[in-house]
Amino acid sequence: MTILAGRTALVTGAASGIGAAITRRLVDDGAHVIAVDRDEAGLKELDGVEQIVCDLSDLDAVDALPSAVDVLVNNAGIQHVAPVHEFDPERFGFILRVMLEAPFRLSRLVLPHMYERGWGRIVNVSSVHGVRASPFKSAYVSAKHGLEGLSKVIALEGAARGVTSNCLNPAYVRTPLVEKQIADQARTHGIDESEVLERIMLTPVAVKRLVEPAEVAELAALLYGPASGSISGTSLLMDGGWTAH
Repeated sequence: MTILAGRTALVTGAASGIGAAITRRLVDDGAHVIAVDRDEAGLKELDGVEQIVCDLSDLDAVDALPSAVDVLVNNAGIQHVAPVHEFDPERFGFILRVMLEAPFRLSRLVLPHMYERGWGRIVNVSSVHGVRASPFKSAYVSAKHGLEGLSKVIALEGAARGVTSNCLNPAYVRTPLVEKQIADQARTHGIDESEVLERIMLTPVAVKRLVEPAEVAELAALLYGPASGSISGTSLLMDGGWTAH
């Protein structure tokens, strides 16, 4: 399929997990893909893409990324698990910088190009935590809720110029981000690591399994594909029934 032939896409957090899956799907759909991540080794595992090593906490570096982009995928994310009264303020600011201010900067960077061409797609990889909260994740939940608001504002501003903006909201996905927080969850909740998946991560969902990155990539493809023109300002839940409660 070449539904994105002649289009350029930029994906953050492209070196692994959801970002890598979406990057591969974009390549399959004919886009020229700019894969952005601070993990240089991980980027080298991706075929057929332009690789840019960038730490999104460096906002000057974010502002210097390419602007001629038709599909922007704000995916990069990090996690830190701690109660609010023990949460390191520096870590809180760092997470918001990477997960909220960097997407704002990138959207601000690419929107003039999208407006000029009369077509653009912004796909924000949010989370079920963009619409629901969990304890011990104040920075992550705050960033995702902020991303939801930013996405809606861009949808309203860009509608008359052919630009859509949406959020994808999966529950726990089988990614390095999820794997790395198991130890933190076990320590914070006072349980064994082997219990985290069943007792914490899968408790709120009806579908008792992790979401696979390729599933999220398929949903992302809907948001830049032929049926995407009137899908804007919304959040597409892939939460295994979490929010059905």
